[in-house]
Amino acid sequence: MVELNAMVAEPNSMGWRFDNTYSRLPDVLFAPAMPARLGSPRLVILNNRLADELGLDLKGISPEAAAALFAGQVLPSGSLPIAQAYAGHQYGHFTMLGDGRAILLGEHRSPSGQLFDIQLKGPGQTPYSRRGDGRAALGPMLREYIISEAMFALGIPTTRSLAVVTTGEPVYREARLQGAILTRVAASHIRVGTFEYLAATQDEANVRVLADYTINRHYPELADSPNRYTEFFRAVMDRQASLIARWQLVGFIHGVMNTDNMAISGETIDYGPCAFMNAYDPKTVFSSIDHAGRYAYGNQPAIAHWNLARFAETLLALFDPDQEQAIAIATELLNEYPARFEQYWLAGMRTKLGLVNAEDGDLKLVQSLLAWMQKTRADFTNTFRDLSADELPTEDPSCGRSLVGQMSAKEESPHPNPLPARPGRGGLEDRYEDPEFQTWHSQWRLRLSREDRPSTLARAAMRAVNPAVIPRNHRVEEALAAAQDHDDLSVLNSLLAVLATPYEVGSDSLKYQEPPADDGRYRTFCGT
Repeated sequence: MVELNAMVAEPNSMGWRFDNTYSRLPDVLFAPAMPARLGSPRLVILNNRLADELGLDLKGISPEAAAALFAGQVLPSGSLPIAQAYAGHQYGHFTMLGDGRAILLGEHRSPSGQLFDIQLKGPGQTPYSRRGDGRAALGPMLREYIISEAMFALGIPTTRSLAVVTTGEPVYREARLQGAILTRVAASHIRVGTFEYLAATQDEANVRVLADYTINRHYPELADSPNRYTEFFRAVMDRQASLIARWQLVGFIHGVMNTDNMAISGETIDYGPCAFMNAYDPKTVFSSIDHAGRYAYGNQPAIAHWNLARFAETLLALFDPDQEQAIAIATELLNEYPARFEQYWLAGMRTKLGLVNAEDGDLKLVQSLLAWMQKTRADFTNTFRDLSADELPTEDPSCGRSLVGQMSAKEESPHPNPLPARPGRGGLEDRYEDPEFQTWHSQWRLRLSREDRPSTLARAAMRAVNPAVIPRNHRVEEALAAAQDHDDLSVLNSLLAVLATPYEVGSDSLKYQEPPADDGRYRTFCGT
């Protein structure tokens, strides 16, 4: 550790409070690792809001000092850099992995007492790099910064991005690209694949050690439970069901739901070929390498279930010493998942449609809307936002009755005008005049009339959960191109400013609501 000590910054001068509990686990789970030495790192972006939440005082730091810090050239006092070991089922095939291009500096304790992993992504080779260079390119790192911060603003559990720096050195992928390092903040980086790594070597003793550690760190309420391992699995399953439901409710497509990309904490992690869906279609895939659509939007709930089955397999010995009984327990637990997911998803869909009370016909009402959206290629985000804005036609041409007449007396009349024309909406005004939609709309308004609140309150509640703005793929690419090709961060900063308040509409956000003219050929890449 002599080299590390020579790189340490002023002790706690910025408020770092490291308590590196993971490095006190058995060393089979990690290996020491050091960031590569760089010639001229440069700060690209710093998340001051997140720094404040972490209790870090970075306002007075110079850009040069920040670049050295977040490139791993100067290590915070108390940090203890390691690379974590893990395995994973990648597209269904098991592989022994590990942090091949990431180094965990340590765990920082925030003013609230919560531990957060501080990880550098792209700082060079580690003992798990195999034939990889351990580096990252600027585009994918900025992409993770944008998407993870957008997810946070949408209220979806996620890792966060503290900073991006360029390394001053090229990386080679399909072309020569600028090297970069992202500083990622997470509740932890413990994955399903972390447990798979130990289970693959039949290291049952350390599976128990890791399970106990994870329970204490993320599910402390279960620590004294007599059935803590089954309850632990059930709690992880519940968080995943909730998380995937939230993805589905905003049209988010992760793109690479391997088991090493499922965090035990319940956070969204590893933003690679991710994107947000525009036109609604469950088969939507953006990843350039997902040729069979394994991780398509509509498959995400089932893939999470499959990943959880792999997690359950690692815990069998903890469920029961008798393998047959352990498998029976795991099967019973896994059978709870479909209902848990649907409960979270349907509750979320009710909220998106302004419904509070549950009725038996709600699922059919949602499915009918989605079927119409798929048939007409309606934009997922804008359709729900338009419903919340109450700017739809008031006449139902399929039956010739006014939708106003179907409302209860306690409700206010809807806006009398049809949906106003908006640039780039792709003919949505005509789409809303479709008789099939009008029939559904009348059914929805009738359903709303049975709620114990006026429609104005229902609409306000809908606008609080139906975002007006998401990180549209073409806007993300526009920001990345400006940053990479022209060293222009103004486009990126404008996008981030709008994404920080996704439920609000202002003059600055209107262009970000427009879907692309053609999204059919859009592809995303892992960046490895």
